[in-house]
Amino acid sequence: MVNAILFVVIGFLLMEFFGWFIHKYLMHGILWEIHRTHHEPSKGPLELNDIFSILFGGVSILLMWKGYEYLDYRFWIGVGISVYGFCYFLLHDVLIHRRNKWFKRPDNGFFAGIFKAHQAHHANNQKRGAEAFGLFIVPKKYFKVGKK
Repeated sequence: MVNAILFVVIGFLLMEFFGWFIHKYLMHGILWEIHRTHHEPSKGPLELNDIFSILFGGVSILLMWKGYEYLDYRFWIGVGISVYGFCYFLLHDVLIHRRNKWFKRPDNGFFAGIFKAHQAHHANNQKRGAEAFGLFIVPKKYFKVGKK
C-alpha cells in the first residue's frame, strides 16, 4: 500500500512538472492556436483548450489500463494523474476561472497566492511574455501579503 501511495504522489507531481513544461513551451509555443482560446473571453461552457484535458485524461486511462492486471506502478501513476486532473478542475476551472460558481474567490492563504499567479499569467494574453506557468508550484512572490 505504501508503494501505491508513493506512485500516486509521483503521478501527481509528474503532472505538475510536465504540465508546467507543456504549458510554457508547447501551449505558449507551437500549440498556441489551441491554447489561445483559454486566454480569450469565453464563448461558452467549453473552449478548444479543453482538448488538453482530454489528452491528459487519456494518458491517465491508458496507464491505469496497462497496469490494472497487476496493480503495478503504471496503474497508480495513472491514478495520480487523475487526482491531479480532479484538483486541476476544482482549482483552475471552478475556483480561479469560475466556470462553475461553487466557491467564492479566495482572498488569503495558499489559494489566494495561486489565484494571483494565475491572474498574472493572464495579464498578458499573448503567446510571449506570460509568467507563472505552473498550477500548484508558483513563484513565492504571489504569496506575499498585499501583492496583487
